[in-house]
Amino acid sequence: MLPVHPLLSVKGEIMAILSITSTSVAVNPLKQSQPVGATLAFLGLQGIMPMLHGSPGCSAFTKVVLTKHLGKVIPLSSTAMTEVSTILGGEDKIEKAIAKLVQLSQPQMIGLCTTGLTETRGDDMGRLLKEMRQRYPELSQVPIYLVSTPDFKGTLQDGFAAAVESIVKEIPQTSNKQKCCPKQITILASSAFTPGDVQEIKEMVSAFGLKPIVVPDLSGLLNSRLLDARHSLVTSGGTTLPQLRAIAHSVFTLTLGESMRGAARILSQKFCTPYEVFDTLSGLEAVDKFLQALADISGNSVPEKYRCQRLQLQDVMLDARFYFGAKRVSLALEPDLLWSTVSFLQSMGVQIHAAVTTTRSPLLENLPITSVTIGDLEDFEQLAVGSDLLISNSHAAAIAKRLKISLYRQGIPIYDCLGHNQSTKVGYRGTIQLLFDIGNLLLASGEAKVDH
Repeated sequence: MLPVHPLLSVKGEIMAILSITSTSVAVNPLKQSQPVGATLAFLGLQGIMPMLHGSPGCSAFTKVVLTKHLGKVIPLSSTAMTEVSTILGGEDKIEKAIAKLVQLSQPQMIGLCTTGLTETRGDDMGRLLKEMRQRYPELSQVPIYLVSTPDFKGTLQDGFAAAVESIVKEIPQTSNKQKCCPKQITILASSAFTPGDVQEIKEMVSAFGLKPIVVPDLSGLLNSRLLDARHSLVTSGGTTLPQLRAIAHSVFTLTLGESMRGAARILSQKFCTPYEVFDTLSGLEAVDKFLQALADISGNSVPEKYRCQRLQLQDVMLDARFYFGAKRVSLALEPDLLWSTVSFLQSMGVQIHAAVTTTRSPLLENLPITSVTIGDLEDFEQLAVGSDLLISNSHAAAIAKRLKISLYRQGIPIYDCLGHNQSTKVGYRGTIQLLFDIGNLLLASGEAKVDH
């Protein structure tokens, strides 16, 4: 490992030393590519067709990851670049692909992502789209969200955030602020939140009499495929195009995850919409802060059901503290999810044995732990020796088996257990479930050590 720089707090608090691996290759990759993250974000919009500008293989890799993780077939198109078109230029490929896509699938929106192939070639995508709209007037009513997502840099979280920024940039300006909706708020949810999380957040916001517009609304992925009599060529759930255009009239933006701060700033600059960033919604203190914000925005008091859930959470925390206290946990997650999980675990007295992540983030420097490593799962396996529990995606299952340590699955992809998309870790109710899930693993791990 090569230390980048030690970080010291003026107040004397513990701050992480950020390290990066010295190897020039990822032996056992932890991160997913930017196109995976951008495609996932686009799946949270209704009636959209995500499209990758690259070879068919680029689309295949993205589709395999998301299909395995979500457990369902997803709509995804490609400009199908070949060796010849890559060398001579792929402008006609983009035009033909989009024109055919609009004709056959009739999407309400298109999410266009670049790949490493076209980024290396240096295609001027902005110019291409502008000229294409001039040649095809029928595309004027179809928003095309262009996002730069080269495979060779960045991670899933970066691609997800870039896609959301592209979406909010395309929201048309409005000069009539008198139509401001006093009860409508915008929620920008990062890749750290599951579809189940988003659904729970919407219920919490609605309980205060507020109308939430979530971007992207991944809870639409939970809709039953049995409701559709036929297979849809575009997404059937998520944030609608009218909802996106209505964001101009929101009175506040709740930003969930540090990676969403850029999108929140865009909305603030375009529509003068104030915002607040919440790095986590797991744990007693974090949920208290979120509900207080909702009470301040709505002018309503906290509903009685959340007061009851808070008491239930306190009771569960008292019962579970014996199983969490002084346990050593190692994590390998994207930055937003790493921060949220570390904050929750430390509130229960857990010691962070090792922390590995995929990319730089302002959050990492403020983590109250000894060190954070930007690396891969090979680094994670070396650092996690001696832990009581591992937390990472399904790719860490083999590591858990070799080290004989239990694995709690978080992140993307998760493909070897049921219910992960429905599960929630946010709010009082989600925190209770998180305590039970992790607590039971720690309990089983402790019993196994005693038996051994």
